[in-house]
Formats: sequence, C-alpha cells, structure tokens
Amino acid sequence: MKSSFYFVYAGEEAAGYLKLNREEAQAQSENMGPASLEIERIYVRTGFQGLGFGKTLIQLAIDMAKEEKKEKLWLGVWEKNERAIAFYQKWGFTQAGAHSFYMGDEKQRDYILEKPLEG
Repeated sequence: MKSSFYFVYAGEEAAGYLKLNREEAQAQSENMGPASLEIERIYVRTGFQGLGFGKTLIQLAIDMAKEEKKEKLWLGVWEKNERAIAFYQKWGFTQAGAHSFYMGDEKQRDYILEKPLEG
C-alpha cells in the first residue's frame, strides 16, 4: 500500500479527507527515506472548517505514522498559505527546506515541513 485516503463525515456529508504517501508514492522531489510518511493533502471543505475536522485528520496521520513505526511525518505547503502553515506549526511541524514548482508560467514554492515522531 503506497497511498491511502481517509475521509471524515459530518452526518452523511463528506467534510474532508487526508491522503498519505509512502515510499515511492511520496509526491515531492525530495527523497525523505523509508522512515518517513508524507501527508500529501489534508483538505477540509469550506463549510466545515473550524469544526475540528483538521485536528481529527492530522491526529490520524500522526497515529498512522506511529503505527507504521515511522520516524517522521512531512509535507509540502505553499509558502503563501499562512493559515495552513500556522496549523502545522501548532502540531509541531518545522520548516526543513523548500521545493520550487511551476503553476503555468509562474514559479511557486512549497515549504517542506517535518515533524519528528517519538514512540
């Protein structure tokens, strides 16, 4: 299993999802090694933001990484997404690098954030 999707619901309605990548499925160009688990995406639909779904999804990612005996979680986040960066920082992620990419002709940059895991 290289990539996994997890969904959260509010009643019958999908409120958001988490995508985790392992091994060669890890999306960024950086080789983070087999002891890491990548959060490729945490997405909570606009109408469901601020209700705790993001916390549920990030905790699930942490729990999955620990269950798989990974040493760290990591992700790429757009440098201008201040709300997401602040969210990840609250959960103990710190910047470990950056990754440039193009959106059309415009050069963009993702920060690479990492969270070391213990036991």
